[in-house]
Amino acid sequence: MILVAGLGNPGAKYAGNRHNIGFMAAEAIHRRHRFAPWRQRFQGLAAEGMIGAEKVLLVMPGTYMNESGRSVGEAMRFFKIELGDVIVFHDELDLPPAKLRVKTGGGNAGHNGLRSITAQCGNDYRRVRLGIGHPGDKALVHAYVLNDFAKSEQPWVEDLVTASAEAADLLAAGDDALFQNRVHLAMDGRGWGEVKRIGEA
Repeated sequence: MILVAGLGNPGAKYAGNRHNIGFMAAEAIHRRHRFAPWRQRFQGLAAEGMIGAEKVLLVMPGTYMNESGRSVGEAMRFFKIELGDVIVFHDELDLPPAKLRVKTGGGNAGHNGLRSITAQCGNDYRRVRLGIGHPGDKALVHAYVLNDFAKSEQPWVEDLVTASAEAADLLAAGDDALFQNRVHLAMDGRGWGEVKRIGEA
């Protein structure tokens, strides 16, 4: 079994935040692959289903971002899932908007959700980094990630999480490079090859 976790903060007031794009990706996968209904489990919401040939547990931690590892760790222990079979979708300040990268392990770049998972579970899990761009000043980061996507951003956000869900069978099969390429081609085809950073003309 593979564990796929989307990171975000629970509750309506956070639902549209840039920090919640991981939740948005999990919800897109849930819809696209017709998972069982969400249930309250593992200190959050969980649903089981199939992506391609792989059995998958989809989790959205309800612990708030900074404690995401508690939820992911509990689900891993319950199903005896290895760290190498954990995939985490999260927002990434260091990627331009509408871009996606996949990596295993590495630094957490100040992301408190990743830091929590690493502390609770170990570091060598797969991360799907969903680019949201950077506000340009470190002092602005906190407000930036906890603000909603602007109306002008919402079309590429929807396309990015949809493209990720459509190609998720490649990710589940372990073909990260092909998954990444498929999403990029889909985004380029939808006209998102170059999305301006916030504040650029």
